[in-house]
Amino acid sequence: MPARPPGRAVPWIVAAIVAAITVVTCLPGIGVGFDLSGIVRNWQHGADKILGLLQPDWSFFPRTVAPLLETLQMAVIGTVVGAALSLPLSFWAARPTNPNRWARGAVRAALNIVRSVPDLLSAAILVALVGVGALPGILALVLFNVGIVVKLVSESIDAMDTGPLEAGRAAGGTQLQINRALALPDTWPAYAAQTLYVLELNVRASTVLGLVGAGGMGLIIDAVRTFYRYDQLSLIILEILVVVLVIDAASSALRRRLT
Repeated sequence: MPARPPGRAVPWIVAAIVAAITVVTCLPGIGVGFDLSGIVRNWQHGADKILGLLQPDWSFFPRTVAPLLETLQMAVIGTVVGAALSLPLSFWAARPTNPNRWARGAVRAALNIVRSVPDLLSAAILVALVGVGALPGILALVLFNVGIVVKLVSESIDAMDTGPLEAGRAAGGTQLQINRALALPDTWPAYAAQTLYVLELNVRASTVLGLVGAGGMGLIIDAVRTFYRYDQLSLIILEILVVVLVIDAASSALRRRLT
């Protein structure tokens, strides 16, 4: 019989450790205090809410058209501005396109700070700075987009073949010329895919930013939620679902054409 390969028990050991940590974190007094008895005690309240969500108020639709259009406008503007800022920052944050270690580290540190702040918190701060409306929501989406796109695109640049870049450097090209002529064509597919991805995220995120006064569907969601109009909230959820599905189908078709 051939000898068993070493390390076969490692996945089982890792799974046992993860399961043990999960159990410990659910214990009362030690972890988060996860308790299923709350669901048993309050399931009737949840059933009433679900029943309201299953009966959308179609007469409320005209009042949701303008906020829905504002949400889409916020998502598109945030995506365009964020994508325009993300392209040069992606080159500055990647090792092959920015050999300067200190400049690259400064860009990455700034982007880490941007990504560490949730978009809802950014919107709340911007509402306090520039006032209630769509502008703070757009600015929050731009920050959100830059943090995501730059990270993903710069990582794809780090993983690309650096042979052509080294050849361009050996031929006497400047870093700007190398990035524009050699790195940019290889970056376009990943950059376009990530831009389409954040457009989908922006539609979802912009519907929530209004909860802190940043415009869009969030304002009307907060209003109907305050008055417990779950039938109207159900209609809003259906509208958002349709928009997200349409955007997802369109972005998937564009990704197939790009690849």
